[in-house]
Amino acid sequence: MADEDRHDVVVVVGEGVVLLDLAGPVQVLSSAGGYRVRLASLDGRAVRSDTGVVLSVDCALSDVVERVGTVVVPGPAPGLLGRFPSGLIAEIRRLGGAARRITSVCTGAFLLAEAGLLAGRQATTHWSMCVDLAARFPDVAVRPDAIFVRDGQVVTSAGVTAGIDLALALVEEDWGADVARSVARHLVVFLRRPGGQSQFSVWGDVPAPRSPALRTVLDTVAAEPGADHSLAGMAARAMVSERHLTRLFRRELGITPGQYVTRVRVEAARTLLESCDVGVEAVARRCGLGSDETMRRAFLQVLGTTPTAYRQRFADP
Repeated sequence: MADEDRHDVVVVVGEGVVLLDLAGPVQVLSSAGGYRVRLASLDGRAVRSDTGVVLSVDCALSDVVERVGTVVVPGPAPGLLGRFPSGLIAEIRRLGGAARRITSVCTGAFLLAEAGLLAGRQATTHWSMCVDLAARFPDVAVRPDAIFVRDGQVVTSAGVTAGIDLALALVEEDWGADVARSVARHLVVFLRRPGGQSQFSVWGDVPAPRSPALRTVLDTVAAEPGADHSLAGMAARAMVSERHLTRLFRRELGITPGQYVTRVRVEAARTLLESCDVGVEAVARRCGLGSDETMRRAFLQVLGTTPTAYRQRFADP
């Protein structure tokens, strides 16, 4: 592939595209320079974004007959998933199969999956849509906490602003770390943000349990995260066996009782770290995490960052 083709970028846009999914990566690539970026729709006509802003395009997807360096597929509004014309999916399949690399932002991963480009690969999408992506496409290994995932020539990113992280990674790959760092500084964003996307989710958004016994346990843990929530104690409160309680957790929530307790305690610790200046060790004791080292391990496991780093970034000024 010639050098000029390596930096030829086609952005696939359809009706209802999330504006920031598109604007973030395009802004990064434009700020870096050295890229030819074209917006292409199925028929070459302007499209309306999720915000109502009308986007003019450079060409129809069928006009792109040469092999391009990068194809970017921004995400549509979630309500539009599964309703895109087959012609759009076919064009994504055609362009992506030949491109040097194909990328998606947020729910754009669903379009790549529909096109068969994620089969047998690891991928990610917006944290709130990861379960849906895994259910619809069981041949895709979904990584729910990743900001972006590279698997061969396919790169998928998490929700909305994660498209900026993805684009910065592409710039670093193409032009080096110094250029990517300069772009990140200009846009006032992290070159590599700390932690995964679970730090932006709310753990309280777990599926509503159908079992009254499980609901009792969840309510008790959430009400007092720092209490003793051993498996035996939780099972006794629910009046079921430990084995049955574990089965209920796995069946209805997809996690173990211990994982649920840890995540609730991390959520409680996050709130304290953000809102007050209590020491890390005191926060750990208050939230049932025991010691600062235990809390550090739990934060790394759940959020991908340390309590100190989390407080520095998210605490109230």
